[in-house]
Amino acid sequence: MAVGLFFVLLALDQLIKFLVMLTMTPGESVPVIKNVFHITYVLNPGAAFGMLPHQSWFFILAGAVMIAAFGYYYPRLKRQSAYFHYGCVALLAGAVGNLIDRIRSGLVVDFFDFRIWPVFNIADIAIVLGVASMIYAILYKEKESDE
Repeated sequence: MAVGLFFVLLALDQLIKFLVMLTMTPGESVPVIKNVFHITYVLNPGAAFGMLPHQSWFFILAGAVMIAAFGYYYPRLKRQSAYFHYGCVALLAGAVGNLIDRIRSGLVVDFFDFRIWPVFNIADIAIVLGVASMIYAILYKEKESDE
């Protein structure tokens, strides 16, 4: 099931990015709910919130290290709680989704625009939800052991 989650998240991320690149021009914005939610085609040269712009080699290397670490630790991850296990899988899927963009063009395609937050993509959502799930698993497990 973890493999399925990984590929569904990765495929959805890449498919939506492909459709955005195919149908829009960079900088173009289409309102879905005017002044609340737009689809905006942004090419991000950095990490979250544009940090470390134009450091593609750093992010490619970090992504490769993450994939290698995940592969090495995966047998142990499978024995962890479902929240931690699937959180790691979601984190990896998001990292690989953005890594594909960086290898392809050096830029990450972002498109969800809520106007009060930097533009982001499905890979970013997978990363945030994966980390949140992992944190929840850690906190919940600690709470259980304290009782």
